[in-house]
Amino acid sequence: MRTQRQVVDYSLRKRAVLRELLAGRVGAYDVCDASPYLKNAARFHGEPTEERCPICRSENLIHVHYIYGDELKQSAGQARALAELPALAMTLREFQVFVVEVCLGCDWNHLVEQFLLGRDGLAEEGSEQEAVAGLTAAPSARGRRREAQR
Repeated sequence: MRTQRQVVDYSLRKRAVLRELLAGRVGAYDVCDASPYLKNAARFHGEPTEERCPICRSENLIHVHYIYGDELKQSAGQARALAELPALAMTLREFQVFVVEVCLGCDWNHLVEQFLLGRDGLAEEGSEQEAVAGLTAAPSARGRRREAQR
């Protein structure tokens, strides 16, 4: 997605939770606690992955994308399919996406990442490109002035 920005990756936190589980400081019931709503969202709106569940190792994980933002109004907090996000990103100024991985077999769930999407990212990219173009054009203009002075 072209407008994706301010990405936060939670893979280090996931490693820490798994390390605590393997060390016996945390029980499987503490980390395998997916709510029925999350499991339904995974079934109907989730994106299957090739990654196996780190707990039961029998099911593939499913990624669920939750969206939040002021412009969404009643739609805020809903799970959306990955295919819907680019269309939303082109129609809304800015919204937050939270990606949660879920195992339907053992109820493992963990926040994978969060990021911003929306049209505001396109405006920022355009101004950055103009600024970069202006910086590259400026030295050549200075060079022409020096040649004219000689």
